[in-house]
Amino acid sequence: MAEIKGEHSLNVSEGLPVSDKNLPKSKRVASLDIFRGLTVALMILVDDAGGQWPMIGHAPWNGCNLADFVMPFFLFIVGMAIPLALKRIPNRLLAVKKVLVRTLKLLFWGLLLQGGFSHAPDNLTYGVDMKYIRWCGILQRIALAYLVVALVEIFSRSAQASDPEPTQLSIFKLYYWHWLVFACILAVYLALLYGMYVPDWQFTVHNPDSIYNGTTLTVTCGVRGKLDPPCNVVGYIDREVLGMNHMYKRPAWRRSEACTDKSPYEGPFKRTAPSWCYAPFEPEGILSSISAILSSIIGLHFGHVLVQLQDHSSRLKHWLLLGLAFLASGLILHFTHAIPLNKQLYTLSYVCVTSGAAALVFSAFYIMVDIWGLTFLFLPLKWIGMNAMLVYVMAAEGIFAGFINGWYYDDPHNTLTYWIQKHVFINVWHSKRVGILLYVIFAEILFWAILAGILHRFGIYWKL
Repeated sequence: MAEIKGEHSLNVSEGLPVSDKNLPKSKRVASLDIFRGLTVALMILVDDAGGQWPMIGHAPWNGCNLADFVMPFFLFIVGMAIPLALKRIPNRLLAVKKVLVRTLKLLFWGLLLQGGFSHAPDNLTYGVDMKYIRWCGILQRIALAYLVVALVEIFSRSAQASDPEPTQLSIFKLYYWHWLVFACILAVYLALLYGMYVPDWQFTVHNPDSIYNGTTLTVTCGVRGKLDPPCNVVGYIDREVLGMNHMYKRPAWRRSEACTDKSPYEGPFKRTAPSWCYAPFEPEGILSSISAILSSIIGLHFGHVLVQLQDHSSRLKHWLLLGLAFLASGLILHFTHAIPLNKQLYTLSYVCVTSGAAALVFSAFYIMVDIWGLTFLFLPLKWIGMNAMLVYVMAAEGIFAGFINGWYYDDPHNTLTYWIQKHVFINVWHSKRVGILLYVIFAEILFWAILAGILHRFGIYWKL
């Protein structure tokens, strides 16, 4: 691939709708498409195979497994795409309109897919009791981060000094408003996380399979600054603002050693399990989503580096040094026990480690694809990345599998999906763990990569 230079040969088709034919079109950054495709593929892998392979699923509380990189990777990519998209829309009012419309679309799809309306792929029903709708979710968090960071980008344009040849350091000065917003969000998050008082709280168990079904349990707290499962401020704010009925019912902490003897697998609770094991917790809650905006601001800076710096070596030097700095800072915070890595709370150490990892992964793709021209090695990921919304909805959220499961013979579990899992993968390998893993890789990820490639061949994309 030819070297990407200046502002006229960068990807501007992600981050905003591109239906306006009057806006100029330009070349996509292949490495960003591939990174996006990798992230969607990882989501499918950890969601559908994580039950059998808990080491790739979400960490029950502190720690960072493979699944815990997915959300910050998405947010980093969202931030990185914003300057590439907005730089071709000089009209502020038009840019704000497009950002607001796309935010509303993300919120709509988030509520539809994760609010409880869709029961795919296992249950052949739909509909949600509004008393129990889940307000938060993956797309809702992405919508919030996108809205805030895009508006910061739009309204800070006039404050950006002109620098015809920005350097490694001057680019920080050029976009100082972004880092001021970063500092303000971080200050608010830390002040609330460590300063707000968390009182004792109660909840009623609504689980027919639990011996405590219908029982009201009490969790004793009365503390400040705790980052443990029962007494952290993140959960407290969600309980007070969202309400217990509107939070996620199967949090990852159910797999912790305090709750089950089968940890890190999910299993029946211990007789001595503390009361909070039975409680809901929102992993995409209010305060943690505010902290998640930081991942997109970091991605925004990396996008500006791509736009402003004119050669590969300058870009890579900046990305790699900054990525390593973030990674090292996060690991130091975690291993010195200052701030633990925690996806559920979206702690500062977690922001640093995952942003540093995102920077290094993207830099690796940039070297192999945009410099060495090895795009053909990653075509399946590129195709997924160019139709990410379609693959996310149909595969990661199980809508297509739910449609297939709707056509069964004699028994709802006698479907093509279950037949392929059992006879083509599990029985052949004589292992449910290996069979499920291979099924997800070949019958889900590779299948959707090929389908996305066919749609790309005909120029068909699902964009918000």
